[in-house]
Amino acid sequence: MRDKSLIILGVVTFCVCVSTAVEEDILQLNNGNFNKALREHSELLVHFYVPMTADVHKVSEAFQEAAAELQGSEVRFAMVDIVNEKDLAKKLNATEPPFIRLYLSGDKHNPVPCPVPKTSSSILTWLKRRAGSPTDIITDNIQSDDLLVVGFFKELNDAYIQVFYEAAIDLPELTFALTQNKDVVSKYDLVDDVILVLKKSRLMQAYRMRPETTKEELILFITVFQMDPVTEYSGETASQILSSPIPNHALLFISKTSPDYEKIYIAFNRSAAAFRLKILFVLVNVDESRNGRLLEYFRVRDFEAPLIRIVNLTDHVTYQLPSLTLDVDTIGGFCQDYLNRIAKPKLQSEPVPEGWEQEPVKQLVGSTLEKVAFHPNKTVFVLFYLPYSPQSRAVFPLWEELAEAFEDQEDVVIARMDASANDINMSMHRQYPSFCLFPALYAERVVVYTGKHQLKHLVKFVHKEMEKAKKDRVKEDEDRRKYMDSLREEEAKKANQSKDEL
Repeated sequence: MRDKSLIILGVVTFCVCVSTAVEEDILQLNNGNFNKALREHSELLVHFYVPMTADVHKVSEAFQEAAAELQGSEVRFAMVDIVNEKDLAKKLNATEPPFIRLYLSGDKHNPVPCPVPKTSSSILTWLKRRAGSPTDIITDNIQSDDLLVVGFFKELNDAYIQVFYEAAIDLPELTFALTQNKDVVSKYDLVDDVILVLKKSRLMQAYRMRPETTKEELILFITVFQMDPVTEYSGETASQILSSPIPNHALLFISKTSPDYEKIYIAFNRSAAAFRLKILFVLVNVDESRNGRLLEYFRVRDFEAPLIRIVNLTDHVTYQLPSLTLDVDTIGGFCQDYLNRIAKPKLQSEPVPEGWEQEPVKQLVGSTLEKVAFHPNKTVFVLFYLPYSPQSRAVFPLWEELAEAFEDQEDVVIARMDASANDINMSMHRQYPSFCLFPALYAERVVVYTGKHQLKHLVKFVHKEMEKAKKDRVKEDEDRRKYMDSLREEEAKKANQSKDEL
């Protein structure tokens, strides 16, 4: 047992020593020594980091591994804790990405940004490509088990090649190759000056270079076509989705166990192919518990699926497809309306309708829902509906009849709300149309009606819940009275203590 403990202690000691050696090889910079480091090192690669954050930890790990690989090279690795070195970070404008920067020849005003690395090899590849030239990636072997970006050019000294190589520098995660191999030409039926995106030697897409093609256009093409037309959201794909240069994302929220899943997915996938380079299509499985935060962010409940939202990551405005039909024509029409700026954004709350309080059925919106529904002296029965749903619209006449039945009772409010146009910040567990009664209580309680869609049953339900609430209200009032009495007693004690002190 003692020998085993010694072995474990030895391993731990070895790991600590290796870690310490790596950290010692990385300069720890601050306001006092940053300029000195710039003077002493012609190539200074600096990682500006925030300690104790998960994403930054992964990047720091990759940074430290790369530093270990390049010990003794011309590139000197350094780190700046931007929490402790706020003044330095602010002075260098390093409080926002990019968080890895290469400072050359002592110039601290024009650092070269390093793409966010997934692994240490990304950093090493980026540095190697920056220092190299297009001739370094010329090859006749274009076989790859993973993704491969191949440039085929008539002249290897062409300006197109420089644009291609600049894109390769900015995408160090991917393998790039230049070739003039005639076998490649015949296999893929190529013309000159074309870029191929291959996945396991299968052609994903080809791009014909033009005189006006920029590095940014080429990067957009490569990053889009390295992904499938539809990408399922997961922990592995999240960073790829969020770092995509396409700001418009169409999200399909759906249960993979839904009987309509295959049909809807096929329609979504076909629509995705039609909008490549314009909209990124993402599938979100509502059955996956790890997607809970995403559902919460978009305020989507699992029972509302399937539905499609488009979000612009620049302004974070969201749009919802206003239909229960999710076929190619409907999805494609919605995407085109969005691009044409015809689609209406989904707001947290619609504007408050003029004269809504005088109507028999009160039309609620996001900003008035809680104020009306949780009134302690009124019983409020709300119909949550989707305006494009035939099932929802069929209930409207019944709701008008219900309002008429209670028109003489001022303590009863019959209301409705468009669930597709307003965010609902409360727990709901049914599909739409949904009937929710809010009892006349101080406690914020919701009772969901699941009975028949008939007037007499609805009226009976309301009266039954009102009787329950009256009994609960007696107890609430008693509890509130006791609480107020205790507060007054406490205040009296404090007042007496103050008098005694005087």
